[in-house]
Amino acid sequence: MALFAKLDSNNNVIKVDSVDDKELLLDGVENEQKGIDFLNNLFKTNDVWVQTFKDHSRRKNYAGIGFTYDKDKDGFIPIQSFPSWILNETTCRWEAPVAMPDDGKPYRWNETTLSWQEEIFTIP
Repeated sequence: MALFAKLDSNNNVIKVDSVDDKELLLDGVENEQKGIDFLNNLFKTNDVWVQTFKDHSRRKNYAGIGFTYDKDKDGFIPIQSFPSWILNETTCRWEAPVAMPDDGKPYRWNETTLSWQEEIFTIP
């Protein structure tokens, strides 16, 4: 199955739909436009669709509802995790302004202190 993200006028993903692989074939080769045409014919619309890939082989990230498609980067950008996080222009992923410690312990981001805090789990 091929997967396509439907975009609104601001390039936000509002739906992800699947198309049988055979619908994308043009002379035996997968063609994205064939999938777009199939969806628009199916729904009798002229919507903007962009193919997305679960294996991240293209378009940086697998599209989800609320993601944004950046045509210049040819990538789907997820919803920003925290206001302080910075977009990695290469991967189209949000990154903390401070690297998480690499000591094998579980951490969570604290937006107030702009730092990673170790998660402490207690068993009652």
